[in-house]
Amino acid sequence: MTTATPKVSRSTEGAGLIILLGVLIGFGPLSIDMYLPAFPAIGESLRATAGEVERTLAAFFAGLAVGQLFSGPVSDRFGRTKPLYVGLALYVLGSIGCATAPSADVLAACRFVQALGGSVGMVTARAVVRDLHSGAAAARMMSRLVLVMGLAPILAPLLGGWVLRAAGWRAIFGSHAVIGLIALGAAFAILPETAPPRSGVTKPFQAMWSITKAPDFLGPALAAALAQAGMFAYIGGSPFVFITLHGVKPEHFGWFFGANAAGLVAVSQLNHWLLARSSPERVLTLAVRIAALAGLALVTVASTGIGGLWGIALSLFVFVSTLGAITPNATALAMEQHAKQAGIASAVLGALQFMLAAGASATVSASHDGTARPMALGVAIAALLALGALSLAKRAPAH
Repeated sequence: MTTATPKVSRSTEGAGLIILLGVLIGFGPLSIDMYLPAFPAIGESLRATAGEVERTLAAFFAGLAVGQLFSGPVSDRFGRTKPLYVGLALYVLGSIGCATAPSADVLAACRFVQALGGSVGMVTARAVVRDLHSGAAAARMMSRLVLVMGLAPILAPLLGGWVLRAAGWRAIFGSHAVIGLIALGAAFAILPETAPPRSGVTKPFQAMWSITKAPDFLGPALAAALAQAGMFAYIGGSPFVFITLHGVKPEHFGWFFGANAAGLVAVSQLNHWLLARSSPERVLTLAVRIAALAGLALVTVASTGIGGLWGIALSLFVFVSTLGAITPNATALAMEQHAKQAGIASAVLGALQFMLAAGASATVSASHDGTARPMALGVAIAALLALGALSLAKRAPAH
């Protein structure tokens, strides 16, 4: 399938653009992970229950899913840059609202607004990659974005904890507003308009439905979304497993979290090297198989106790690391045949990821039984389903 390539200078694909796109696609993890250490402080300050505080996270997930579904068609119709400016401004306003919220309900509403704004950046980043590249080149560029995006899970919990101790939980959302303003300024300065001319569609929701029925999209998109669901099963369950069950000190938990994120970043760069020697399809299949094996190993350790804390930590390290190859390759493959509707394809892909991620996190929480099994099963089932999803792509007709 041949599409017109937008007239974008190769110089625009330098480090500045890569960092900006990585930050935009990392708005979700950054906005989630930074405030997790502040849950007890938020509850105490706003006189809210743990469930009420947790609903602020659910509101953010909902905002990301809904926001991406709407911002994708808008991005295809009006270009990448103008909707992004509006989205980043909305993110800043939502962050300020969070920082000044007088109650948990207001905080949840402002988190929803914040997520709506942040979702535009996530859609834009993936769409710009597809505007500029296809095939292995797109996967390699996504790997470079993962290098930047992967720093969010490493730094965000540590940064959030530091800001919490130094200035309180409201300052965390103040820092979100500052990050949004910096990203807005950078987008004005260095982000070119990459959308193909007249790329908008007149029936965007019909186009979304059509895309979801395409095996060449649905297979890799589901693989990416299910891998992310396994990631959020780990994020939701790991504080209990590490801190409560295995006695890891709260101040040391961030190092386990950071080590897994570092593994993800390292594999994303290995993926860049592998793509010079193999196809995105083969690398993706290998990565998902390793993820499934890691999930099965995690269930074995959690069920038998063999290996203890370090058996769990090692299994999780391998699983999370594979996302460094799964995410960029699955994203590139899902969007490969949809260049004229890259915004819509990006929107469906992102919404699918966060809907499944929210479901996985909620399921692990609801299945809590005082052991590591719910988390382990969540990770393993997601990885095995991702492996099954790849068979859908193999049914896709040749283009």
